[in-house]
Amino acid sequence: MGLKLYYNTFSQPSRAVYLFLKLNNIPFEKKIVNLMAGEHKKDEYKKINPLSLVPVIDDNGFIVRESVGILRYLVREKNLPDHWYPKDSLAQARVDEYLEWQHVGLRIHLAMFVRVKKLFPMMTGKPPASNLLERSLKETVNSCNTFEKIYLSSDKKFLFGNELSIADLMAAMELEQPQMAGYDPREGRPKLASYLENVRAATNPHYDEVCEVIYSFLESKS
Repeated sequence: MGLKLYYNTFSQPSRAVYLFLKLNNIPFEKKIVNLMAGEHKKDEYKKINPLSLVPVIDDNGFIVRESVGILRYLVREKNLPDHWYPKDSLAQARVDEYLEWQHVGLRIHLAMFVRVKKLFPMMTGKPPASNLLERSLKETVNSCNTFEKIYLSSDKKFLFGNELSIADLMAAMELEQPQMAGYDPREGRPKLASYLENVRAATNPHYDEVCEVIYSFLESKS
């Protein structure tokens, strides 16, 4: 049966998992879920993921439905290099610390900003409420500032050293997303800009491939 990936590159975690599979030369069958058409809400997809979310992997009948869990599972099951998710307890704890923080420390704010400024208006035909947009932007700015101050405080290329970890893929894909709503976290943050360039350089051409949805969106608005 092999490995199947249910995903959509509009989704930040989907991009992270897709990028990880490509970087590690793990063969997989692409199962694109059309989010705009509501495929993730249909009964057929709910049999795979009752939560109606992407990404999901089906590894020879074993289904994993959450991006961080997927990445940890793949590192273990595919016997991948240790730098992705270290076996050493202390090094692993640092990666886990970030992965737990990013859900509410980064992802929720950056994703909500895109929803408030772009997605909700597209769906409703109405502009966002000014107070909601202002608050969402403020939370996005604060989250990016915290990320740079706390997680990019060393002179290492990546979050936890000079080799990539799964935390870097999750972080980079989240940080790219708000560009779709006109906000680039790189601006005014030289460490963050350098960090993203390091991740991009280390993972291309696959990085640009998964971010094509963002680049295309930006070009269509220019």
